[in-house]
Amino acid sequence: MNLLFDIGNTHTHVGLASAKKVSKDFVFPTCEWKEPSTTQLILEFVGTRTLNNVAFASVSPKADRHVKKLASKVFKIPHIQLTSETLEGTGIQVDYPNPASIGADRLANAIAARSLYPGPVVVVDFGTAVTFDVVNKDSQYVGGIITPGLSAMTEYLHEKTALLPRIEIKDTKRVIGKSTTEAMLIGAVHGYRGMIRELITELRQELKSKVLPVIATGGYARLMAKGLPEIKKVVPQLTLDGLRILASTKD
Repeated sequence: MNLLFDIGNTHTHVGLASAKKVSKDFVFPTCEWKEPSTTQLILEFVGTRTLNNVAFASVSPKADRHVKKLASKVFKIPHIQLTSETLEGTGIQVDYPNPASIGADRLANAIAARSLYPGPVVVVDFGTAVTFDVVNKDSQYVGGIITPGLSAMTEYLHEKTALLPRIEIKDTKRVIGKSTTEAMLIGAVHGYRGMIRELITELRQELKSKVLPVIATGGYARLMAKGLPEIKKVVPQLTLDGLRILASTKD
């Protein structure tokens, strides 16, 4: 088994995986890495299983040292940090001016997407930001798109205006809001679907591809995919699956 960590700005997603699948997972706030109780939580999660490697993707440098210490001092096994330099064997290469600047979670998504479709393929990740990651027909990560996340956008409206409320994002069939909350929901859900649809159209033209599979992942993936037939698969554990593939290359 391999222990996986997808370390985001807000949450850390933890998984246990064989070479073929992620068998179990849980989430905790990234800010809690420094708490001693977090190590105990991870130990209980692993239980009596024998681990081969720790593989992680991180956008939080402060958390990196905790993962490395956990691997070397607690489990006494190797660690593999996903970067543009550790992609060998994953099926993905990089065609990008500054490979070191690519978020590790985005590389993990590309690895997992490439395992599902030969390319070209696009991942839309509904996290703190909504990111698009593009793999071309040659299995190269070639770049992507970053937009504010749905929650980031609605929270900004709430914080920067006197009368707009904090809202819970959910689907709505209306396209004309009959209340302030409903109007905000339409802007968030229908508005983002329209943006995503248009960007997918432009990506298809840019890649000169009649067929362009789109995979959605992240917190609002299922909600947004309901109104977007362009999305072919929703894979909640996509980033962990990319790390699973990375770890399996080192077994």
